[in-house]
Amino acid sequence: MKFKDLAGFDWNKANKRKNLIKHQVYYKECEEIFYNKPLDFFQDEKHSIKEKRYGAFGQTNKKRRLTIIFTVRNKKIRVVKFKRKVRYRRVAGHRQHFTKVKVKEAE
Repeated sequence: MKFKDLAGFDWNKANKRKNLIKHQVYYKECEEIFYNKPLDFFQDEKHSIKEKRYGAFGQTNKKRRLTIIFTVRNKKIRVVKFKRKVRYRRVAGHRQHFTKVKVKEAE
């Protein structure tokens, strides 16, 4: 997918209203992350059953961080869902399992 080849956004009216009510994010503000940096893309393989889905982490002009799940239809970005990254912590990479050690005495 090449972002420069895309020709705008395609919005579902119900999704626009739902996300405004649920996440307090206006759909135009959601579009801003594609023009701001930093912008990180990933492929959403888990939900790419009928069509390829992608995700993006970015921030708006107001410095609000958003996560967006979208697909590409007819050279337009069709946002499936988006939400603010508030109280969000991503765990990536290897997690080491620790052994509990009880210290009885220290010198």
